[in-house]
Amino acid sequence: MKLLTSLLHLSSFVIPHSSFSAPPDSAKATTDKPNVLFIASDDMRPQLGCYGDPTVKSPNIDALAKRGMVFQRSYVQQALCSPSRISMLSGRYPATTQIFEIGRTLRTTMPDITTMPQHFKNNGYDTRSIGKIYHVGIDDDASWTVPAAQGQKPRTSPATQKAVAKFIADAKAKGVTLPQKGKGSRNSAVPAFEAVDCGDDDLLDGDCAARAVAQIREYAKNPAQPFFFAVGFANPHVPWISPKKYWDLYDRSKFTLATNTFLPKGAPDFAATSGADFRWYAGVPEGELPEPFARECLHGYYAAISYVDAQVGRLMATLDETGLAKNTIVVFWSDHGYYMGEHTWWGAKHNNYEGATRNALIISQPGMRHVGEKTDALAQSVDLAPTLADLCGLPPHGGFQGRSLKPVLEDPASTVNDAAYSWYPKSGYLGVTMRTDKWRYVEWTKPGAETARELYNMVNDPQNNQNVADNPEHAQTVEALSKRLREKFPVQEFKEPPAVDKKGRKAKR
Repeated sequence: MKLLTSLLHLSSFVIPHSSFSAPPDSAKATTDKPNVLFIASDDMRPQLGCYGDPTVKSPNIDALAKRGMVFQRSYVQQALCSPSRISMLSGRYPATTQIFEIGRTLRTTMPDITTMPQHFKNNGYDTRSIGKIYHVGIDDDASWTVPAAQGQKPRTSPATQKAVAKFIADAKAKGVTLPQKGKGSRNSAVPAFEAVDCGDDDLLDGDCAARAVAQIREYAKNPAQPFFFAVGFANPHVPWISPKKYWDLYDRSKFTLATNTFLPKGAPDFAATSGADFRWYAGVPEGELPEPFARECLHGYYAAISYVDAQVGRLMATLDETGLAKNTIVVFWSDHGYYMGEHTWWGAKHNNYEGATRNALIISQPGMRHVGEKTDALAQSVDLAPTLADLCGLPPHGGFQGRSLKPVLEDPASTVNDAAYSWYPKSGYLGVTMRTDKWRYVEWTKPGAETARELYNMVNDPQNNQNVADNPEHAQTVEALSKRLREKFPVQEFKEPPAVDKKGRKAKR
């Protein structure tokens, strides 16, 4: 009975075989068009075995890297979930989408845009997603053949769910309206980390994986129908909650803590900040974290990564079992970097530095020549739309602003970008950063204010500890980089976004 219930539960996501158009007689085995399995992870910095991390346990993602290529210098276009995902999925820079915050949908600023998955749909692909791909509650129906789906299991333990329910009930009894986010929100009853004695599928990411596995098996029934299938995992975004077995993989006494526990020196005060999301959760102390608590945080983060890694393994195993792996391009992508103690920041991003903008990116293509290799070529999230369209033989789309990474996949020593660009608004300033081989240059502009600049030597200072923009010996470098940056992206004024309703649309006045 339990098995029957599970199958009925999963059937709410997969589409029956009869809903696909029947393949012609000549298409007995598979379509000539490659499929795409796009896997996204939330807040996962490039802290994986395949990126050289000696502590994290990520055997399944490492195995994917061995059948693909690891991009060691990949960058997102904004270190914040929704703007990053919108930029990647649209193939446009935030300077074009004009979305720098969580709230609005893409079509509030670009109603007639064709997104990456929509381009695939327009060219005969079945496109769908499950989990966090755009952003929960901020999706784009035009991108998908069927509306985006979400997992149905909670992220937290039953005990935490009860605590949250009590917290909300107590507030209601007192006539208190809880804020949507920040201190005092429902997150105040959620621990920042938790080891739950449960199975993978009892929590959200495992449930999403189970549903995704069912969908892949459904696709296998009609191999002549190409698909673009996006699967998004919520971890390792805070709160770091995962089944206890992933916590058991680690000995926290052996963790290495960050040593640069200070703000970037010489940086503008408004720029050298990050998000406070982590501080909103239950039990998080103010100020500097005591070492035992810091180690628990790292433990939760590592366990959350391993939990996602296991779900990636399930997806890959299903591709292999069904035979779809022979004709499926797999992308593993994270939506930005993350700080776990560096610069005093925990569970945060929200800025224009290397730790926030550098992400994990692995691309695996059937039959690729350079399997298991790494590349130092600069890559951007906006490059994924033209790359996947190129690899799948789709017609070029003039709206995509990135560059195809196909030449890099064919030769990891080659390059297609001479720089990667990211944006972030702060204190009325709009900051844009340009990452080159040697430098990270940041320029902050605000009407009526003097332009602020940051410059970091990525060879000698890869963690952005010392801003050298005001050093006279770098004056010519700053001038040259500024000119180069503004030739590509003229100065823009940051405007506060309009209020939106719960569906991310402009609110009616």
